Amino acid sequence: MLSSLVPQWLNFHYWVGSPLVLLFTLFQLWMFIDAMRRREWLWAVFIFLGFAFAALLYFFMVYRAAPSTTRGFELPGAADRRRIRELQAQIHHLDKPHHYFQLGDIYFQQGRLDKAEVCYRAALERDPSDIDTRAHLGQCLLRQHNSAEARPLLEGVVAENPKHDYGYSQMALAETLTGLGETESAMNVWKVVTANHSYPRAKVQLAELLLAKGQTDLARTEIHDVLADDAHAPAFQRRRDRLWVSRARSLQRRMG
Repeated sequence: MLSSLVPQWLNFHYWVGSPLVLLFTLFQLWMFIDAMRRREWLWAVFIFLGFAFAALLYFFMVYRAAPSTTRGFELPGAADRRRIRELQAQIHHLDKPHHYFQLGDIYFQQGRLDKAEVCYRAALERDPSDIDTRAHLGQCLLRQHNSAEARPLLEGVVAENPKHDYGYSQMALAETLTGLGETESAMNVWKVVTANHSYPRAKVQLAELLLAKGQTDLARTEIHDVLADDAHAPAFQRRRDRLWVSRARSLQRRMG
């Protein structure tokens, strides 16, 4: 059908007088492009020629059957918005702590810390013993510069499970202690983290505290490790750690 319409595509009056043909042709074009993107060459040929409403068949048999992550184009954050609506509906009908927790995690990742805090507190009210909720609420409070309230939550989590969240809860505790001015305690936590993990976030902040105490050689060792690891890290990891690598380079320049 598309091939038969090509000579008329530049005819403005044709389109105005045939809106259904226009809509159907646009639909065919949409399916044709999608088939090309998926390398469905046979479907693409049938859609282009318009055999037996091939575009409509393709829509139901291929396009709609594909996972949502590969279907068409989607605005950034659309998946999160859908998940938020799903969780809000589940909270309304079921009022379960894990739904509040999951919604809090989405808001946390979006940087909407006030909403995340409300969700985490609601989850904690319904299940005060949940270690993940206590840890994530502590992280949320830390990032809202409420270190005093974050401290007992994170200390409790780390005491219960030092390896919680692959050491991320320990790192949050160290940052909390630094925020409260307890640098010796923070250094002790950072040393535990760096003994078990190679996170630039941990090594750089430990180096900063070591440098502040005049322990330049120890600080230089931590910075050297960060920069050496970054040189051989995969691209996704370099993107994730670029803030800490940048701080490492700044520290290196300061130490000379």
